[in-house]
Amino acid sequence: MVRVGILTLQHESNTFLAARTNLADFRLRRTGRDFREYCRGKHSASAAYFDELESAGIEAVPLLIAVASPAGPVTDEALDALWGMAESAIHEAGPLDGVLLGLHGAAVNESRPDMDGWILKQVRGQLGETKPLLTTLDPHANLSPAMIAAGDGLISYRENPHIDSYACGRELARLMIRILRGEVRPALAGAFPALAMNIERQFTGAEPLLSVKAKIDEIRRRPGVLSASVNFGFPYADVAEMGTSFMVITDNQPGLAQALADELAEWLVERRQWFRGELISPEAAIQKARILPAPVGLLDMGDNVGGGGCADSTVLARLCHEAENLRAFVWLLDPESAALARSARIGDRFPLRLGGKSAVSPAPPLECEVTLLSTHAGAFAETEVRHGGRAHFDMGPTAVVQTDGGLTVMLSSHRCEPYSLQQLLSCGINPGEFDVILIKGVHAPIAAYAPVCPSFIRVNTPGVTTAEMESLTYHSRRRPLFPFEEIPAVPFP
Repeated sequence: MVRVGILTLQHESNTFLAARTNLADFRLRRTGRDFREYCRGKHSASAAYFDELESAGIEAVPLLIAVASPAGPVTDEALDALWGMAESAIHEAGPLDGVLLGLHGAAVNESRPDMDGWILKQVRGQLGETKPLLTTLDPHANLSPAMIAAGDGLISYRENPHIDSYACGRELARLMIRILRGEVRPALAGAFPALAMNIERQFTGAEPLLSVKAKIDEIRRRPGVLSASVNFGFPYADVAEMGTSFMVITDNQPGLAQALADELAEWLVERRQWFRGELISPEAAIQKARILPAPVGLLDMGDNVGGGGCADSTVLARLCHEAENLRAFVWLLDPESAALARSARIGDRFPLRLGGKSAVSPAPPLECEVTLLSTHAGAFAETEVRHGGRAHFDMGPTAVVQTDGGLTVMLSSHRCEPYSLQQLLSCGINPGEFDVILIKGVHAPIAAYAPVCPSFIRVNTPGVTTAEMESLTYHSRRRPLFPFEEIPAVPFP
Protein backbone atom coordinates (compact mmCIF):
# COMPACT_ATOMS: atom_id res chain seq x y z
CA MET A 1 0.00 0.00 0.00
CA VAL A 2 1.10 3.57 -0.72
CA ARG A 3 1.99 5.28 2.57
CA VAL A 4 2.04 9.02 3.34
CA GLY A 5 3.33 10.47 6.60
CA ILE A 6 1.49 13.32 8.35
CA LEU A 7 3.45 15.78 10.48
CA THR A 8 2.12 19.01 12.02
CA LEU A 9 4.45 21.40 13.84
CA GLN A 10 3.12 24.92 14.29
CA HIS A 11 4.00 28.13 16.05
CA GLU A 12 3.50 31.84 15.38
CA SER A 13 6.41 33.68 16.97
CA ASN A 14 6.36 37.30 18.10
CA THR A 15 10.02 38.33 18.29
CA PHE A 16 9.15 41.56 20.12
CA LEU A 17 8.39 39.46 23.20
CA ALA A 18 11.31 38.76 25.55
CA ALA A 19 9.76 35.58 26.94
CA ARG A 20 10.52 32.39 25.02
CA THR A 21 8.32 29.46 23.99
CA ASN A 22 9.51 26.29 25.70
CA LEU A 23 8.75 22.63 25.09
CA ALA A 24 6.12 22.67 27.85
CA ASP A 25 4.25 25.41 25.95
CA PHE A 26 3.53 22.91 23.16
CA ARG A 27 0.58 21.60 25.13
CA LEU A 28 -0.89 19.87 22.11
CA ARG A 29 1.69 17.15 21.46
CA ARG A 30 0.67 13.72 20.21
CA THR A 31 2.14 10.95 18.11
CA GLY A 32 0.94 7.84 16.30
CA ARG A 33 -2.58 6.63 16.98
CA ASP A 34 -3.19 9.42 19.53
CA PHE A 35 -2.51 11.94 16.78
CA ARG A 36 -5.02 10.26 14.48
CA GLU A 37 -7.71 10.07 17.16
CA TYR A 38 -7.20 13.70 18.12
CA CYS A 39 -7.91 14.76 14.52
CA ARG A 40 -10.99 12.63 14.06
CA GLY A 41 -14.03 14.83 13.41
CA LYS A 42 -12.03 18.07 13.62
CA HIS A 43 -12.09 20.95 11.10
CA SER A 44 -8.31 21.27 10.75
CA ALA A 45 -6.00 20.73 7.79
CA SER A 46 -4.44 17.72 9.53
CA ALA A 47 -7.88 16.12 9.91
CA ALA A 48 -8.48 16.62 6.20
CA TYR A 49 -5.17 14.90 5.37
CA PHE A 50 -6.28 11.75 7.16
CA ASP A 51 -9.80 11.80 5.71
CA GLU A 52 -8.74 12.35 2.09
CA LEU A 53 -5.88 9.86 2.07
CA GLU A 54 -7.93 7.13 3.71
CA SER A 55 -10.85 7.67 1.31
CA ALA A 56 -8.37 7.26 -1.58
CA GLY A 57 -7.06 3.96 -0.22
CA ILE A 58 -3.71 5.44 0.83
CA GLU A 59 -2.31 4.66 4.26
CA ALA A 60 -2.12 7.86 6.32
CA VAL A 61 0.76 7.43 8.78
CA PRO A 62 0.44 9.74 11.81
CA LEU A 63 3.88 10.98 12.86
CA LEU A 64 3.62 13.97 15.21
CA ILE A 65 1.43 16.96 15.98
CA ALA A 66 2.90 19.70 18.18
CA VAL A 67 1.24 23.10 18.50
CA ALA A 68 1.79 26.03 20.89
CA SER A 69 -0.15 29.27 21.23
CA PRO A 70 1.37 32.39 19.65
CA ALA A 71 4.12 33.78 21.89
CA GLY A 72 7.84 34.57 21.85
CA PRO A 73 10.44 32.72 19.74
CA VAL A 74 10.89 28.97 20.25
CA THR A 75 13.93 27.98 22.28
CA ASP A 76 16.68 25.86 20.76
CA GLU A 77 16.02 23.21 23.39
CA ALA A 78 12.34 23.02 22.43
CA LEU A 79 12.95 22.83 18.68
CA ASP A 80 15.68 20.22 19.07
CA ALA A 81 13.37 18.12 21.25
CA LEU A 82 10.44 18.47 18.84
CA TRP A 83 12.55 17.60 15.83
CA GLY A 84 13.95 14.62 17.74
CA MET A 85 10.39 13.37 18.23
CA ALA A 86 9.56 13.94 14.57
CA GLU A 87 12.75 12.25 13.35
CA SER A 88 12.12 9.22 15.58
CA ALA A 89 8.54 8.99 14.32
CA ILE A 90 9.72 9.11 10.71
CA HIS A 91 12.27 6.34 11.31
CA GLU A 92 9.78 4.17 13.18
CA ALA A 93 7.15 4.61 10.47
CA GLY A 94 9.15 2.73 7.87
CA PRO A 95 9.17 3.54 4.15
CA LEU A 96 7.03 6.55 3.17
CA ASP A 97 5.99 7.56 -0.33
CA GLY A 98 5.46 11.21 0.65
CA VAL A 99 4.82 13.55 3.57
CA LEU A 100 2.04 16.04 4.24
CA LEU A 101 3.16 18.77 6.61
CA GLY A 102 1.13 21.28 8.57
CA LEU A 103 3.25 24.36 9.25
CA HIS A 104 2.37 27.89 10.25
CA GLY A 105 5.01 29.80 8.30
CA ALA A 106 5.78 32.45 10.93
CA ALA A 107 7.69 30.30 13.41
CA VAL A 108 10.98 31.72 14.69
CA ASN A 109 13.63 29.81 16.61
CA GLU A 110 16.39 31.43 18.67
CA SER A 111 19.22 30.32 16.38
CA ARG A 112 17.18 29.30 13.31
CA PRO A 113 14.99 32.32 12.54
CA ASP A 114 13.46 30.65 9.47
CA MET A 115 12.17 27.81 11.63
CA ASP A 116 9.61 26.58 9.07
CA GLY A 117 12.20 26.56 6.30
CA TRP A 118 14.54 24.62 8.57
CA ILE A 119 11.83 22.04 9.35
CA LEU A 120 11.03 21.59 5.67
CA LYS A 121 14.72 21.08 4.93
CA GLN A 122 15.04 18.46 7.69
CA VAL A 123 11.99 16.54 6.48
CA ARG A 124 13.33 16.71 2.93
CA GLY A 125 16.58 15.19 4.17
CA GLN A 126 14.70 12.29 5.72
CA LEU A 127 12.34 11.76 2.79
CA GLY A 128 14.78 12.12 -0.08
CA GLU A 129 14.70 14.37 -3.13
CA THR A 130 12.31 12.39 -5.32
CA LYS A 131 9.30 11.88 -3.02
CA PRO A 132 6.63 14.59 -2.71
CA LEU A 133 6.73 16.91 0.30
CA LEU A 134 3.72 19.22 0.59
CA THR A 135 2.56 21.60 3.31
CA THR A 136 -0.26 23.92 4.23
CA LEU A 137 0.59 27.34 5.64
CA ASP A 138 -1.25 29.96 7.60
CA PRO A 139 -1.62 33.06 5.37
CA HIS A 140 0.24 35.01 8.08
CA ALA A 141 3.33 33.11 6.98
CA ASN A 142 6.55 34.98 6.28
CA LEU A 143 7.46 32.87 3.26
CA SER A 144 11.18 32.19 2.64
CA PRO A 145 13.15 31.01 -0.40
CA ALA A 146 14.23 28.04 1.72
CA MET A 147 10.62 26.94 2.12
CA ILE A 148 10.09 27.15 -1.64
CA ALA A 149 13.30 25.22 -2.30
CA ALA A 150 12.49 22.35 0.07
CA GLY A 151 8.80 21.84 -0.73
CA ASP A 152 7.07 20.48 -3.82
CA GLY A 153 3.78 22.22 -3.05
CA LEU A 154 2.81 24.94 -0.56
CA ILE A 155 -0.80 26.10 -0.16
CA SER A 156 -2.07 28.71 2.30
CA TYR A 157 -5.51 29.04 3.83
CA ARG A 158 -7.58 31.45 1.75
CA GLU A 159 -9.79 32.92 4.48
CA ASN A 160 -9.11 35.13 7.49
CA PRO A 161 -10.59 34.15 9.93
CA HIS A 162 -9.19 30.76 8.93
CA ILE A 163 -12.48 28.91 8.62
CA ASP A 164 -11.24 27.02 5.55
CA SER A 165 -8.33 25.10 7.08
CA TYR A 166 -10.08 21.77 6.46
CA ALA A 167 -10.84 22.72 2.83
CA CYS A 168 -7.22 23.76 2.33
CA GLY A 169 -6.05 20.46 3.79
CA ARG A 170 -8.32 18.60 1.38
CA GLU A 171 -6.87 20.55 -1.55
CA LEU A 172 -3.32 19.68 -0.53
CA ALA A 173 -4.12 16.03 0.15
CA ARG A 174 -5.81 15.70 -3.24
CA LEU A 175 -2.73 17.19 -4.86
CA MET A 176 -0.62 14.55 -3.10
CA ILE A 177 -2.95 11.82 -4.37
CA ARG A 178 -2.67 13.10 -7.95
CA ILE A 179 1.12 13.22 -7.68
CA LEU A 180 1.31 9.66 -6.38
CA ARG A 181 -0.97 8.47 -9.18
CA GLY A 182 1.32 10.07 -11.74
CA GLU A 183 -1.34 12.52 -12.93
CA VAL A 184 0.64 15.72 -12.25
CA ARG A 185 4.19 16.88 -11.53
CA PRO A 186 4.09 20.03 -9.40
CA ALA A 187 6.36 23.00 -10.08
CA LEU A 188 6.41 25.51 -7.23
CA ALA A 189 7.49 29.17 -7.36
CA GLY A 190 7.35 32.09 -4.96
CA ALA A 191 7.45 35.87 -5.31
CA PHE A 192 8.39 38.38 -2.62
CA PRO A 193 7.17 41.93 -3.30
CA ALA A 194 8.77 44.64 -1.16
CA LEU A 195 5.55 45.18 0.78
CA ALA A 196 4.13 44.35 4.20
CA MET A 197 0.35 44.50 4.68
CA ASN A 198 -0.88 46.28 7.77
CA ILE A 199 -2.60 43.78 10.07
CA GLU A 200 -5.78 45.91 9.99
CA ARG A 201 -6.06 45.30 6.23
CA GLN A 202 -5.91 41.49 6.46
CA PHE A 203 -9.63 40.65 6.66
CA THR A 204 -10.69 38.53 3.68
CA GLY A 205 -14.36 39.49 4.04
CA ALA A 206 -13.77 43.06 2.85
CA GLU A 207 -11.57 45.15 0.60
CA PRO A 208 -8.76 45.23 -0.21
CA LEU A 209 -8.40 41.46 0.21
CA LEU A 210 -11.60 40.73 -1.74
CA SER A 211 -9.79 42.11 -4.79
CA VAL A 212 -6.65 40.14 -3.96
CA LYS A 213 -8.68 36.93 -3.72
CA ALA A 214 -10.39 37.70 -7.03
CA LYS A 215 -7.01 38.18 -8.73
CA ILE A 216 -5.72 34.89 -7.30
CA ASP A 217 -8.89 33.11 -8.45
CA GLU A 218 -8.26 34.42 -11.95
CA ILE A 219 -4.71 33.04 -11.83
CA ARG A 220 -5.97 29.69 -10.53
CA ARG A 221 -8.27 29.35 -13.53
CA ARG A 222 -5.45 29.67 -16.06
CA PRO A 223 -4.32 26.56 -17.99
CA GLY A 224 -1.66 24.51 -16.26
CA VAL A 225 -2.17 26.06 -12.81
CA LEU A 226 -2.70 23.69 -9.90
CA SER A 227 -2.86 26.28 -7.11
CA ALA A 228 -2.07 29.88 -6.15
CA SER A 229 -1.91 31.49 -2.72
CA VAL A 230 -1.15 34.76 -0.98
CA ASN A 231 0.60 35.14 2.36
CA PHE A 232 -0.25 38.40 4.10
CA GLY A 233 2.83 38.14 6.32
CA PHE A 234 3.27 38.40 10.10
CA PRO A 235 4.59 41.85 11.05
CA TYR A 236 5.54 40.86 14.61
CA ALA A 237 8.43 38.64 13.49
CA ASP A 238 11.61 40.63 12.90
CA VAL A 239 13.08 38.33 10.27
CA ALA A 240 14.46 38.84 6.78
CA GLU A 241 11.39 37.20 5.22
CA MET A 242 8.81 39.44 6.95
CA GLY A 243 6.24 40.67 4.46
CA THR A 244 3.68 39.67 1.87
CA SER A 245 4.36 36.89 -0.64
CA PHE A 246 2.76 34.70 -3.29
CA MET A 247 3.03 31.02 -4.23
CA VAL A 248 2.00 29.39 -7.50
CA ILE A 249 2.01 25.68 -8.38
CA THR A 250 1.79 24.56 -11.99
CA ASP A 251 1.79 21.15 -13.62
CA ASN A 252 5.44 20.68 -14.64
CA GLN A 253 5.85 24.27 -15.89
CA PRO A 254 8.33 26.00 -13.55
CA GLY A 255 8.74 28.99 -15.83
CA LEU A 256 4.99 29.59 -15.88
CA ALA A 257 4.80 29.22 -12.10
CA GLN A 258 7.45 31.90 -11.60
CA ALA A 259 5.94 34.23 -14.19
CA LEU A 260 2.51 34.03 -12.57
CA ALA A 261 3.89 34.54 -9.05
CA ASP A 262 5.74 37.62 -10.31
CA GLU A 263 2.58 38.86 -12.02
CA LEU A 264 0.74 38.68 -8.70
CA ALA A 265 3.57 40.53 -6.96
CA GLU A 266 3.61 43.30 -9.56
CA TRP A 267 -0.17 43.63 -9.37
CA LEU A 268 0.04 44.04 -5.59
CA VAL A 269 2.87 46.57 -5.64
CA GLU A 270 0.93 48.76 -8.06
CA ARG A 271 -1.90 48.84 -5.49
CA ARG A 272 0.35 49.14 -2.43
CA GLN A 273 -1.52 52.15 -1.00
CA TRP A 274 -4.52 49.88 -0.35
CA PHE A 275 -2.61 48.11 2.40
CA ARG A 276 -1.95 50.97 4.78
CA GLY A 277 -3.95 50.57 7.97
CA GLU A 278 -7.05 52.62 8.72
CA LEU A 279 -6.67 53.29 12.44
CA ILE A 280 -9.12 54.61 15.05
CA SER A 281 -8.22 55.62 18.60
CA PRO A 282 -9.75 53.91 21.66
CA GLU A 283 -11.67 57.04 22.65
CA ALA A 284 -13.07 57.55 19.15
CA ALA A 285 -13.96 53.86 18.88
CA ILE A 286 -16.06 53.95 22.04
CA GLN A 287 -17.90 57.05 20.87
CA LYS A 288 -18.56 55.44 17.51
CA ALA A 289 -19.79 52.25 19.22
CA ARG A 290 -22.48 54.22 21.07
CA ILE A 291 -24.33 54.97 17.82
CA LEU A 292 -24.11 51.46 16.33
CA PRO A 293 -26.47 48.52 16.99
CA ALA A 294 -25.44 46.63 20.11
CA PRO A 295 -23.41 44.71 20.94
CA VAL A 296 -20.45 46.18 19.07
CA GLY A 297 -17.29 44.08 18.96
CA LEU A 298 -14.31 46.28 19.85
CA LEU A 299 -11.24 44.45 18.55
CA ASP A 300 -8.21 45.24 20.72
CA MET A 301 -5.49 45.15 18.06
CA GLY A 302 -2.64 45.99 20.44
CA ASP A 303 -3.47 43.01 22.67
CA ASN A 304 -4.12 40.46 19.95
CA VAL A 305 -3.74 37.09 21.67
CA GLY A 306 -3.51 35.40 18.27
CA GLY A 307 -0.37 37.44 17.58
CA GLY A 308 1.28 37.00 20.99
CA GLY A 309 -0.64 39.61 22.99
CA CYS A 310 -0.49 39.38 26.78
CA ALA A 311 -4.31 39.28 27.13
CA ASP A 312 -4.25 41.59 30.15
CA SER A 313 -4.22 45.08 28.62
CA THR A 314 -6.60 47.40 30.48
CA VAL A 315 -6.60 50.25 27.96
CA LEU A 316 -10.12 49.64 26.65
CA ALA A 317 -11.39 48.14 29.90
CA ARG A 318 -10.51 51.31 31.81
CA LEU A 319 -12.31 53.55 29.32
CA CYS A 320 -15.41 51.36 29.48
CA HIS A 321 -15.30 51.23 33.30
CA GLU A 322 -15.15 55.03 33.46
CA ALA A 323 -17.75 55.63 30.74
CA GLU A 324 -21.32 56.51 31.70
CA ASN A 325 -24.23 54.31 30.67
CA LEU A 326 -22.13 51.76 28.82
CA ARG A 327 -22.64 48.07 29.42
CA ALA A 328 -19.36 46.37 28.51
CA PHE A 329 -17.70 42.96 28.76
CA VAL A 330 -14.00 42.10 28.71
CA TRP A 331 -11.92 38.97 29.26
CA LEU A 332 -8.57 39.38 31.02
CA LEU A 333 -5.83 36.87 31.72
CA ASP A 334 -5.19 37.46 35.44
CA PRO A 335 -4.49 34.31 37.50
CA GLU A 336 -3.92 36.36 40.67
CA SER A 337 -7.27 38.15 40.51
CA ALA A 338 -9.06 34.97 39.40
CA ALA A 339 -7.77 33.16 42.50
CA LEU A 340 -8.74 36.01 44.83
CA ALA A 341 -12.21 36.20 43.33
CA ARG A 342 -12.73 32.45 43.53
CA SER A 343 -11.94 32.55 47.24
CA ALA A 344 -14.95 34.83 47.80
CA ARG A 345 -18.64 33.98 47.84
CA ILE A 346 -21.09 34.77 45.06
CA GLY A 347 -22.40 38.28 45.64
CA ASP A 348 -19.45 39.42 47.74
CA ARG A 349 -18.04 42.88 47.02
CA PHE A 350 -14.29 43.46 47.36
CA PRO A 351 -11.36 45.40 45.81
CA LEU A 352 -9.27 43.96 42.97
CA ARG A 353 -6.39 45.06 40.76
CA LEU A 354 -7.55 43.82 37.36
CA GLY A 355 -5.09 42.98 34.58
CA GLY A 356 -2.04 45.03 33.70
CA LYS A 357 0.37 42.68 35.45
CA SER A 358 2.45 41.21 32.62
CA ALA A 359 5.86 42.65 31.77
CA VAL A 360 4.60 43.88 28.40
CA SER A 361 1.17 45.16 29.40
CA PRO A 362 0.74 48.70 27.99
CA ALA A 363 -1.29 49.98 30.96
CA PRO A 364 -1.37 49.48 34.75
CA PRO A 365 -3.96 47.38 36.56
CA LEU A 366 -7.50 48.69 36.82
CA GLU A 367 -8.04 49.18 40.57
CA CYS A 368 -11.69 49.05 41.53
CA GLU A 369 -14.39 47.47 43.66
CA VAL A 370 -16.04 44.41 42.12
CA THR A 371 -18.88 42.03 42.87
CA LEU A 372 -18.41 38.31 42.26
CA LEU A 373 -21.01 37.00 39.82
CA SER A 374 -19.85 33.39 39.20
CA THR A 375 -16.94 30.94 39.11
CA HIS A 376 -16.13 28.26 36.53
CA ALA A 377 -13.65 25.49 35.69
CA GLY A 378 -12.82 27.25 32.41
CA ALA A 379 -12.80 24.36 29.92
CA PHE A 380 -15.15 24.53 26.94
CA ALA A 381 -15.66 23.06 23.48
CA GLU A 382 -16.61 24.52 20.09
CA THR A 383 -18.63 22.47 17.60
CA GLU A 384 -18.91 25.05 14.81
CA VAL A 385 -16.23 25.76 12.21
CA ARG A 386 -14.17 28.57 13.67
CA HIS A 387 -10.72 30.11 13.16
CA GLY A 388 -8.13 27.40 12.54
CA GLY A 389 -10.57 24.56 13.21
CA ARG A 390 -9.99 24.70 16.98
CA ALA A 391 -12.45 22.62 19.01
CA HIS A 392 -11.15 22.43 22.60
CA PHE A 393 -10.16 25.32 24.87
CA ASP A 394 -9.16 25.71 28.52
CA MET A 395 -9.04 29.05 30.36
CA GLY A 396 -8.25 27.36 33.67
CA PRO A 397 -10.05 28.36 36.89
CA THR A 398 -12.16 31.38 36.00
CA ALA A 399 -14.21 34.01 37.79
CA VAL A 400 -16.70 36.57 36.48
CA VAL A 401 -16.96 39.88 38.33
CA GLN A 402 -18.63 43.24 37.75
CA THR A 403 -17.14 46.60 38.60
CA ASP A 404 -19.14 49.36 40.25
CA GLY A 405 -18.94 51.11 36.88
CA GLY A 406 -20.90 48.29 35.23
CA LEU A 407 -18.00 46.60 33.44
CA THR A 408 -18.32 42.80 33.44
CA VAL A 409 -14.89 41.13 33.61
CA MET A 410 -14.04 37.49 33.01
CA LEU A 411 -10.80 36.61 34.80
CA SER A 412 -8.99 33.49 33.60
CA SER A 413 -5.93 31.59 34.82
CA HIS A 414 -4.73 30.36 31.41
CA ARG A 415 -4.13 32.25 28.19
CA CYS A 416 -6.80 31.33 25.65
CA GLU A 417 -7.35 32.55 22.10
CA PRO A 418 -10.82 34.18 21.77
CA TYR A 419 -11.91 32.00 18.87
CA SER A 420 -15.13 30.64 20.34
CA LEU A 421 -18.28 32.30 21.67
CA GLN A 422 -18.48 29.36 24.07
CA GLN A 423 -15.86 31.21 26.09
CA LEU A 424 -18.76 33.42 27.21
CA LEU A 425 -21.72 31.06 26.90
CA SER A 426 -20.08 28.29 28.94
CA CYS A 427 -19.89 30.76 31.84
CA GLY A 428 -23.52 31.81 31.58
CA ILE A 429 -22.74 35.16 29.94
CA ASN A 430 -25.32 36.46 27.46
CA PRO A 431 -23.57 38.59 24.80
CA GLY A 432 -26.83 40.33 23.97
CA GLU A 433 -26.86 42.06 27.37
CA PHE A 434 -23.93 44.34 26.46
CA ASP A 435 -23.45 47.50 24.44
CA VAL A 436 -19.85 46.57 23.63
CA ILE A 437 -17.77 43.40 23.86
CA LEU A 438 -14.01 43.91 24.11
CA ILE A 439 -12.26 41.21 22.08
CA LYS A 440 -8.52 40.62 22.18
CA GLY A 441 -7.89 39.99 18.50
CA VAL A 442 -8.08 41.58 15.05
CA HIS A 443 -9.77 39.27 12.53
CA ALA A 444 -9.66 35.71 13.91
CA PRO A 445 -12.44 36.22 16.52
CA ILE A 446 -14.90 37.52 13.94
CA ALA A 447 -16.00 34.01 12.93
CA ALA A 448 -17.06 33.37 16.53
CA TYR A 449 -18.60 36.76 17.34
CA ALA A 450 -20.30 37.63 14.03
CA PRO A 451 -23.51 35.76 15.03
CA VAL A 452 -24.03 38.14 17.97
CA CYS A 453 -22.19 41.36 17.00
CA PRO A 454 -23.86 43.37 14.20
CA SER A 455 -20.64 45.35 13.70
CA PHE A 456 -16.97 45.45 14.66
CA ILE A 457 -14.46 48.24 15.19
CA ARG A 458 -10.74 47.49 15.01
CA VAL A 459 -9.21 49.71 17.67
CA ASN A 460 -5.70 51.15 17.48
CA THR A 461 -4.61 50.25 21.00
CA PRO A 462 -1.00 50.12 22.25
CA GLY A 463 0.73 46.82 22.97
CA VAL A 464 3.09 44.18 21.59
CA THR A 465 0.76 43.61 18.63
CA THR A 466 0.25 47.27 17.78
CA ALA A 467 -1.25 47.90 14.36
CA GLU A 468 1.23 50.76 13.96
CA MET A 469 3.99 48.47 12.71
CA GLU A 470 6.03 51.51 11.66
CA SER A 471 6.53 52.16 15.41
CA LEU A 472 8.27 48.81 15.93
CA THR A 473 12.07 48.63 15.87
CA TYR A 474 13.18 46.10 13.27
CA HIS A 475 16.75 44.92 12.78
CA SER A 476 16.40 42.08 10.26
CA ARG A 477 13.62 43.03 7.85
CA ARG A 478 14.20 43.74 4.17
CA ARG A 479 14.93 47.28 3.01
CA PRO A 480 13.29 48.96 1.24
CA LEU A 481 9.93 47.61 2.36
CA PHE A 482 6.63 49.46 1.99
CA PRO A 483 5.19 51.17 4.05
CA PHE A 484 8.42 51.74 5.99
CA GLU A 485 10.10 53.04 2.85
CA GLU A 486 8.76 54.10 -0.52
CA ILE A 487 9.23 51.64 -3.38
CA PRO A 488 8.78 52.02 -7.14
CA ALA A 489 5.45 50.80 -8.52
CA VAL A 490 7.05 49.24 -11.61
CA PRO A 491 9.04 47.43 -12.68
CA PHE A 492 8.82 44.74 -10.02
CA PRO A 493 12.39 44.08 -8.80
